[in-house]
Amino acid sequence: MGMNGYSVGKKGLIMKKIVMLTVLVVIAMCIPSAVAAERSAKPEAAPLTQVGEKLLASYTDQLTVVKADIAKSLPKINEQKKSAYQKALDAEKAAENELKAAQQSMGDIAKGQALVAHAKGEWIGGADKGIAETQAKLKKAKTQAERDALQKNLARWQKNRQDGVDALKERQAFLDKALSQKPKLPKLIEAANEKLANAKENAMKSANELGIGAFLASDKLDGKLAKYQVLAEATPRELAEFAQQGRTQEGLITTLLSDDDLMIQIAIASGVRGGKYGPAMKIYNDIQKASSKANSGELQRLALAVSLEHAIPKVQDKAKANIGAPATVNPVNRYLYFEKAYLNNELDPAFNMLSVWDYRMVVGGGAPDESYTWGRKMLANYRPDQILRADYKWRYVESVRSELSSGGQNNKYDQDDLSVAQNILKNGGSCGRKAVFGGFILRSFGIPTTNRPQRGHATLVHWTPDGWVLNLGTDRDYWGKGWVPNAPGSTLRGKADSNKDTVFLALTQARMTGEPYKQVWRAKTVGAVQASGIWDSVSLYRQRAIIQEAKAKTLAAVGKEKVDIVKAKITEADEKISVGADGTITIPAAACSKPTKSTFWLKFMPSNLGGKQLHCSYRGNFQTFEYTFNAPKAGKYALTARVVTPSWKQHLTVKANGGNPVDIALPYTVGMWDKTQPVEITMTMGKNVLTFSRKGKGLTIRDFTLKPVN
Repeated sequence: MGMNGYSVGKKGLIMKKIVMLTVLVVIAMCIPSAVAAERSAKPEAAPLTQVGEKLLASYTDQLTVVKADIAKSLPKINEQKKSAYQKALDAEKAAENELKAAQQSMGDIAKGQALVAHAKGEWIGGADKGIAETQAKLKKAKTQAERDALQKNLARWQKNRQDGVDALKERQAFLDKALSQKPKLPKLIEAANEKLANAKENAMKSANELGIGAFLASDKLDGKLAKYQVLAEATPRELAEFAQQGRTQEGLITTLLSDDDLMIQIAIASGVRGGKYGPAMKIYNDIQKASSKANSGELQRLALAVSLEHAIPKVQDKAKANIGAPATVNPVNRYLYFEKAYLNNELDPAFNMLSVWDYRMVVGGGAPDESYTWGRKMLANYRPDQILRADYKWRYVESVRSELSSGGQNNKYDQDDLSVAQNILKNGGSCGRKAVFGGFILRSFGIPTTNRPQRGHATLVHWTPDGWVLNLGTDRDYWGKGWVPNAPGSTLRGKADSNKDTVFLALTQARMTGEPYKQVWRAKTVGAVQASGIWDSVSLYRQRAIIQEAKAKTLAAVGKEKVDIVKAKITEADEKISVGADGTITIPAAACSKPTKSTFWLKFMPSNLGGKQLHCSYRGNFQTFEYTFNAPKAGKYALTARVVTPSWKQHLTVKANGGNPVDIALPYTVGMWDKTQPVEITMTMGKNVLTFSRKGKGLTIRDFTLKPVN
């Protein structure tokens, strides 16, 4: 056995398994527990009553009839054109495999180089170090027992070294073979890419020549297609189990199956989570009883999204100390919460533009409603510039990289009385915790988002008016590097090919076209009815064509690039220092005499309290800022500051006129406004200069107050 568990020869499979296990462990550490699988083992089916048996027969008959009706209405496809289309599909698949093989050869070079470096360094080098250390100990051994034990250890190290030498020969041969292909690989890859592009174009052309374009563009069959999807996904048996509970439940299913528009809406939005159509209809009905506004427009779409997403109860991420809180999110309350926030203009201005599918990725989070309120207030207090940012790629979610510390060393300081998001903001954490906070703050403002794990890292994707974007990756992140396993309609099987982020990207681009996307849905649903691969593949080619026709742009991933400072113009009113009748001096944070405008670490921005405020950046260099003003009289003053701190154990130092530094302990405000405890400083009559300094986590200041000490 070699160093670090690596083996030689036919043991190479063990090496691969160890590497894969390591990768899976890293992913498990990065991906937050909140995104664990939603589906547990299916419970035993409830026994059907006599009423239930009749309902089962009725729903089964309806499924049979609608399936037959669809089959009779489908256009006949010319066999010759179908054969040509299949050949085009086969040619595209062959071209894809050819490109993969060429890319794999290029990858083998990097793989071989890494393996050779490991054999030389960690394996042989490690063995050499072990041999040298053991030989040194042998010289100092005082007993025969010590020498015998060290000789055995030396023999193990020598055997280990020989294994490394043998592995190096094998790995060097692998690398040499890979390198021999290197000169011709660029041309091979270029040719394979060109061949694949031509094959795709030919396949799309063949798909268009099948003669089903008019059928896909027509909405005449939509009601039946949607009804088939509802009955097939829900299953007649589960519908009967739900409907047999009483007249109310049966009525809900009857209403659903007779409402074509509603079924079409549900089908286009990727169906109901877990296929639980009965519970979804109950939630939808309860919401509409609770709010008269949930019957039309964006609020009807929002109500439906909540119903589809919470048909399987969503576990609530409550604070540990809040033992009395419900274990799951109340879906009716979730709707009412977002309705109120929307009507109060607390959410993003684009909230009313979203589809039902989009809304599902807003309302499906596990945070309690009050946590979302806190999230909006915290950001409005602390970093209003991130709310005002015009660029949607970093709007709201910039707080993850600007405010959260990396690593899990401070997670032990999480407080039981704080919410999940508050603890992450306070103590930072791994990429998984950061992705959780990013999703939370986006949902707080009504922006759709879902997690997007990749090997060794956790990131997210989120909606913008220009398309979906990758967030929180590295500078080298790109579409194709991760998976999107929890979006509506995903297979919920982790790293399944159908959950690749590129598949999700294409889906979002097609969905953003609106009405044309229904052609994709129609083809896919017919594929399910017919159990026909040809219709499934047509749906993909129609999707590709729609994306091309829409000239959809793929937004590049954003990770660590510089984001411009949001500029704030300081007016005379913003920096006006006032003196009260009792001699109390109020100094706005914007009245800075040094610096007088924003820097990378010190930023002036609009304040939700009115006027401007000063933000001192987290992870900044040692920061100093000054205020020059006149005091009406000399003497001692009690200095306080109105501040926001998102984390704990922070301090600010002040010097009056170059005197001794005075420490100001900052309160942990959990993102809300609060005042510091007063500290005493001495000032002269007339001109004074207060110099503040700090280094540490983020801090926002609205103003300072100096009250004379009698």
